[in-house]
Amino acid sequence: MTAILYPVAAHVDAALQAPLARAAREREAVAAAGQAVVFVTEPVGPPYASREAALEAHAGRVEDDRPGRVVVLTAEDRFCRLAEVIDGRPPPPVQPAMKDGRRWPAPKAPPRTVWRLQVSYWRLGSAAKAAEGPQARAARRKASEPLDYQALSALARTPMRPVKPQQPLDIGLFETRPPEAPHIIMPDE
Repeated sequence: MTAILYPVAAHVDAALQAPLARAAREREAVAAAGQAVVFVTEPVGPPYASREAALEAHAGRVEDDRPGRVVVLTAEDRFCRLAEVIDGRPPPPVQPAMKDGRRWPAPKAPPRTVWRLQVSYWRLGSAAKAAEGPQARAARRKASEPLDYQALSALARTPMRPVKPQQPLDIGLFETRPPEAPHIIMPDE
């Protein structure tokens, strides 16, 4: 079985145009780059209203299954794919309501979607985006107006950081520390 050879690059545009190398595994990517790498999948390019328009724009990069235009890529070159994503703000959640024997109301209308090219690649560790800005909780409290969906999505993708150092673990309800050896936790029956 042949593995996908993902590009090794500093950013998504470089992954498509001129990658440093291509590697299937992390250790191969680290050896090619000479530094730590992170596996990421990022969207690139403009959104397209239909799948056909996206396939036309990215001909040769993604597999095409349309009659008369079938394109089958080799297994090594399947690092790009088309994904259908919601355009704009996702619909708000609905409240459950028991009507006509149904718990959830019928959806009003499906959200508008667009097609984007998603590229999976090994991003260089030196180019990795550092966690910047305040904690998500603090950023939401300090915002004078509600954050838009892109800002909330960016906050959700940032790595979690502790607010304060972790406290020592608490002992359970049926555990005790003997007076002669307080470093030991014993079950108490």
